[in-house]
Amino acid sequence: MRILVTGGAGFIGSHLCEFLLNKGHEVICLDNLFTGSKENIKHLLDNPNFEFIRHDIVEPIRIECDQIYNLACPASPVHYQYNAIATIKANTVGMVNMLGLAKRTNARILQASTSEVYGTPLEHPQTETYWGNVNPIGIRSCYDEGKRIAECLMMDYHRQHKVDIRIVRIFNTFGPNMAVNDGRVVTNFITQALQNKPITVYGDGSQTRSFCYVSDLVEGMYRMMNQEEFIGPVNLGNPAEMTMYQLAQRIAELSGSKSEITFSPLPKDDPTRRKPDISLAKEKLDWVPKFDVEQGFKNTIEYMKKKLYLA
Repeated sequence: MRILVTGGAGFIGSHLCEFLLNKGHEVICLDNLFTGSKENIKHLLDNPNFEFIRHDIVEPIRIECDQIYNLACPASPVHYQYNAIATIKANTVGMVNMLGLAKRTNARILQASTSEVYGTPLEHPQTETYWGNVNPIGIRSCYDEGKRIAECLMMDYHRQHKVDIRIVRIFNTFGPNMAVNDGRVVTNFITQALQNKPITVYGDGSQTRSFCYVSDLVEGMYRMMNQEEFIGPVNLGNPAEMTMYQLAQRIAELSGSKSEITFSPLPKDDPTRRKPDISLAKEKLDWVPKFDVEQGFKNTIEYMKKKLYLA
């Protein structure tokens, strides 16, 4: 098939592009390189089935394709808060453009939504039927509410125009190709540990996250795109929960770091617990994460060493 991946030069998008090429598809990678990087896809550029287009989905584009994976949106707090208006436009104007493209070409479209649609959850673990507890006017709202609007647009285009849609809600994912400066907890801890700087834990370190290795996530997205009937939303993530203090300790050990762990105030609206209920993914997609998380941390540490010129 001819597949469009928006945000294809980003962390997850670059892995998805490579995965799809390995499946024998023709891939068009669309990215404005705001947070994505050509470094992530440079090994794909000579592949005759791969095409890179620098473009912002906020501007319309005419492309012929069979499927669309829409990943175009800054995904880390540092980046999506840097230009909040650009973030909300990607999730609204950009989403409308991609849905219009899907409607015109009769393509199936998958939206990469997020666990952030649950906000600071009052339900634990989070199921797809939970409506969330989100601050609509906070500093994270451009992303949290933006992704909620994007899901709403997906459903309305499906109901009104019969667009063939799929929605996945991505929980914390990590692995190679993450940006060193993306401000996410795994990269923060690894870069601090590798440089023997204090590892900064926000709050008292008791808040939790559940970490999924990128190859598992991409497999889940592919399965969701290519099954029939079920449109989602569906949670994709690893339900193995750990505290931020435990994560800091493990990263320090795996890095062979001399870093001390220090504590700073918890950022505003930062969720204290996050864990997916993946019962629906098991039932509908026969999907569970299989990659060993500890090995995933080791792979990411090795990648970050090279990025920091420490290897």
